[in-house]
Amino acid sequence: MTITQLEYIVAVDTYRSFVAAAEKCFVTQPTLSMQVQKLEDTLGVKLFDRSKQPVTPTEIGVEIITQARILLAESEKIKEIITDRQKELSGELKVGIIPTIAPYILPKILHGFIEKYPQVKLVVWEQTTEQIIEQLKLGMIDCGILSTPLHESTLTELPVFYENFVAYVSKNSKLSKKKSIVPDDIDMEEIWILNEGHCMREQVLNICQRRKATQGFKHFEYNTGSVETLKRMVDQNNGATILPELALSDLTDKQLDKVRYFKSPEPAREVSIVIQRNFLKRRMIEALKNEILEFLPKRMKTKKKKEVMEI
Repeated sequence: MTITQLEYIVAVDTYRSFVAAAEKCFVTQPTLSMQVQKLEDTLGVKLFDRSKQPVTPTEIGVEIITQARILLAESEKIKEIITDRQKELSGELKVGIIPTIAPYILPKILHGFIEKYPQVKLVVWEQTTEQIIEQLKLGMIDCGILSTPLHESTLTELPVFYENFVAYVSKNSKLSKKKSIVPDDIDMEEIWILNEGHCMREQVLNICQRRKATQGFKHFEYNTGSVETLKRMVDQNNGATILPELALSDLTDKQLDKVRYFKSPEPAREVSIVIQRNFLKRRMIEALKNEILEFLPKRMKTKKKKEVMEI
């Protein structure tokens, strides 16, 4: 049994294809297939059901591949020990980030991070929470930046900041007449929200605590995954929406007049860096976390006087 063979079976499990796995491992498909077969012969069990498309692991294959992922992660830690002895961070850091956070975090940190750590290559994907969780479990990314808590036993959450939600309202909204608001003030018939699959949608519905009332209103027939689109819908089509506080940074004075803050305790979202239990690249991830914290106002670094919304 070799490290290479373990890498091959993990790749087949990840991509559910011998051809795709070979491409990702930079070997020919016959070479990869031969090594997988050798490992199966050594172990005396079949790891994959090749009769199915896509290829699926057998029952015992699932258990062995899970252990293979652990062994590969542990072997990578040997390289990390050496890297940690070096003064300068280097290597690749693969990050998943949800679309309702990315526009307000990445532009603020990228330049500074690259300047401080020129030998680190950041590879970033905007993805949904579900996609990030799946890729973390498969080891395809090193960390995720997303709203928590996730209640995923195999993942570890490192809270970074707590961002308040605010209302963004048009002149004809009932909320525009108030200086500050409470959740009971919100009329769900005039609220624009994100479509299914976005955790911020669930948080907004939890703020309003009127999940059943969202069914049947024409406003919710419009599907968007963009916070910026929600702002434009209010600007051009009236109504109101709920925004994360960092989305206010680029608003004009006229647009800021449309913002209404919640009374304490203010509804907020917890934003964390999420990693696997046996995660690697600790120094890089810590550097990323510190870069985010550097530009945030002090009030966002604590959840005092905030109510964290569940996803």
